[in-house]
Amino acid sequence: MAARRNFLLRSLLTLAALALVLYFSAPIWLGALGRALVFDEGPAPADAALVLGGDFTGARILRAAQLVRSGFVPVVLVSGPVGMFGLNEADAAIHFITARGCPAEWFIPVRHTATSTREEANVLLAELARRNLHSVDIVTSNFHSRRARRVFLEVEKQRGGGPRIRMIAAADPDYDPASWWRTREGRKTAFYEWTKTVTSLLGI
Repeated sequence: MAARRNFLLRSLLTLAALALVLYFSAPIWLGALGRALVFDEGPAPADAALVLGGDFTGARILRAAQLVRSGFVPVVLVSGPVGMFGLNEADAAIHFITARGCPAEWFIPVRHTATSTREEANVLLAELARRNLHSVDIVTSNFHSRRARRVFLEVEKQRGGGPRIRMIAAADPDYDPASWWRTREGRKTAFYEWTKTVTSLLGI
């Protein structure tokens, strides 16, 4: 009986110590989880930039405009899934950026009906091939960048090749990899992106 009580006491003390370690080290391991979603290679000269759909803040197309302005790319292809109230997302994004002074000729809408990153990759890689583009800087939100890169590379392999891809992670106003757990939007973003990452790896 005494041995059992000692075992239970040791177990409780161990769990308590573990809980304390996890609590006080939270900024370290939570930050690591946040940064694990991000893959940013930085800009490089390319035939074009490609803005992925799914951004409602303007961060992605603003980052792509910087690439044109800095001379890395001559043009930006803007992915255009179906948006809200019948407005295509590419059209909304281009209106957003031109209203801020960027020339409309910098941007080319690519309208489609894809509803996932994989479907979007198939559509956009076909469009890049049609345009005979051999290199592309893909711009997406920081939290989406690692999964998007993996998906695009997988689809390229299935297609038998494609352009040189370089990932550019646009800072998202709702997601800071180093402190995402401190805001409601940050927690939601991390949860959804990790869910999508795990399910896509499992083929679900």
